[in-house]
Amino acid sequence: MGIGERLDLITLGRSSVDLYGEQVGGRLEDMGSFAKYVGGSPTNTAIGAARLGLQAGVITRVGADHFGRFIREELQRSGVDISGVIADPERLTALAVLGIRSQSEFPLLFYRENCADMALSADDVAPERVARADAILINGTHLSRPGVFEASLKAARLAKAAGGKVVFDVDYRPVLWSLTARDLGENRYVASADVTARLQAAAPLCDLIVGTEEEFHILGGTDETAAALRSVRALTDATLVCKLGPLGCVAFPGGIETLESGVKGTGFSVEVFNVLGAGDAFMSGFLRGWLRGEPLATCCEWANACGAIVVSRHGCAPAMPTWPELQDFISRPHPQRLRDDVELEHIHWATTRSPRPAQLMALAVDHRTHFEHLAPPAKIDPARLARFKTLCLSAVDKVGQGDRRFGVLLDDRFGKRALELAGDLPYWIGRPIEQPGVRPLAFEGARDVGATLRGWPLNHVVKCLVRQHPDDAPALLEAQARQLRRLFSACRETRHELLLELIVPADAAARSDTVARALEQIYETGVRPDWWKLEPSQDAASWRAVEAVIEQRDPFCRGVVLLGGAASMQTVIDGFRIAAASPIVSGFAVGRTTFETPARDWLAGAISDEAAISALACNFGALVDGWRTARAEAGLPTGAA
Repeated sequence: MGIGERLDLITLGRSSVDLYGEQVGGRLEDMGSFAKYVGGSPTNTAIGAARLGLQAGVITRVGADHFGRFIREELQRSGVDISGVIADPERLTALAVLGIRSQSEFPLLFYRENCADMALSADDVAPERVARADAILINGTHLSRPGVFEASLKAARLAKAAGGKVVFDVDYRPVLWSLTARDLGENRYVASADVTARLQAAAPLCDLIVGTEEEFHILGGTDETAAALRSVRALTDATLVCKLGPLGCVAFPGGIETLESGVKGTGFSVEVFNVLGAGDAFMSGFLRGWLRGEPLATCCEWANACGAIVVSRHGCAPAMPTWPELQDFISRPHPQRLRDDVELEHIHWATTRSPRPAQLMALAVDHRTHFEHLAPPAKIDPARLARFKTLCLSAVDKVGQGDRRFGVLLDDRFGKRALELAGDLPYWIGRPIEQPGVRPLAFEGARDVGATLRGWPLNHVVKCLVRQHPDDAPALLEAQARQLRRLFSACRETRHELLLELIVPADAAARSDTVARALEQIYETGVRPDWWKLEPSQDAASWRAVEAVIEQRDPFCRGVVLLGGAASMQTVIDGFRIAAASPIVSGFAVGRTTFETPARDWLAGAISDEAAISALACNFGALVDGWRTARAEAGLPTGAA
């Protein structure tokens, strides 16, 4: 999103890191691990709005710290404009610790003492930034202290002056107004005349006000919902939307007689897993319709659907649905336990992955046993092998020059240091999980592959080599399928992408449909990898068959990258020319063709580090040029500068 580009929505206020307890059904005291997500109601709403197709931005402060950088990066990955996100060098990023104890108990601790987002000031709200947006969203927490109160009202006034709309999410958390003990963060209502007065100061500026019944009680100053709504109506002509939990919602564009007299939006029947974040999703869904001029009934339907989806999941921001997901949800029946809807969960996963360029050009140096045979036994030194793999990473960087379309495949046996260094670079990272040369498939690390993957950074793509022929013995196919299902499930649980490298055994007969049939078998097991890595067949019919299977089984697949095996440079490039014509082929991840000779020479002491990097970069660059030429010949974008 370019600087100065028009936005549909800017949200202002809380921006934090949520640490969500991963154990469900117990006290926070008994939770042993936590998942890290973006949090803070306005920030969640911005992410939800962006996922639904709105151009959204945030005005907030985060710490100039690791968590602040995490929030900025996650917002960017979600397509949210961060030009209004200020890194505060004096304060830390806000933090919330949350748990799921039951369908009605959600322990919640806020760590917000002198936090960055509460230091937001009126000076941080630039008129030109607010004028970029069709609407600005303010929320109740940022009316609780004088500085953020002034910042919020300044943003609202600037939006009105620029002809924009003002949205008010009441978002009442008594603990953040110092009205409850600090360990009662989940408490949603405490009556307070002071809070009512502060909230009511914002109401006349608003075009849309959204809240639960309890939130309208505090805003209206009375515990009877219809009376509270009428009290708010006396302050503002804004459309009022009252959330009713599983019963849906009711919207009031005008006068209010009873709670039943507004525009009703019926709720969706789903099993509640986690109510936290549902209100932010509701707001995102409502705004997707409201800011695009949809009827109120449609706005309510989309809002209720988004809320229903999020109450079925772990987390707030990561649970927000995307537009394809919302459309799927409202277009067909769904199970009461929404987490069991395999298709919906797959759409969510596939449409919320970190965005990647359409092409991938990677150097594969994840080999383990092969490297042990590249030098005379007396010269094999694990430290030397590890050193060489860092040189391979330097070669990728020399060719890639920071371009995210480049990548590297590295193992943690000899490539551990290179993996660590790669974490500071922008490139795609793949990492093998399979035990080399074992059939049926077996995994490295712990007996529980999920336990192994929990130790991997989230930006590491799990690569698994599978040697399989569709006519293998049934017992072998079933053993492979069991392992692949275990791996696929573990990847989804740990939030890692999966690349399956499929190689048909050399001693088995192969036809033009062999690879496609093998892919079909794997898809039939319920496994849907994010990437495929396949041999560069010279048979155009084989690619058409592969393309048909992937398009039918998983149109969200990121695509196929080509392997090289031990083929010569020219053979690999010739394979590129056939494969590049298929739109499902996204690039390559080639290894031995690139590193074999430089590795032997360097391990033998015949060339220096610099010479090895130059040789590796020369070979890798030749593959890049060959790929781009093949793409150009196919009439497709090359990605060249």
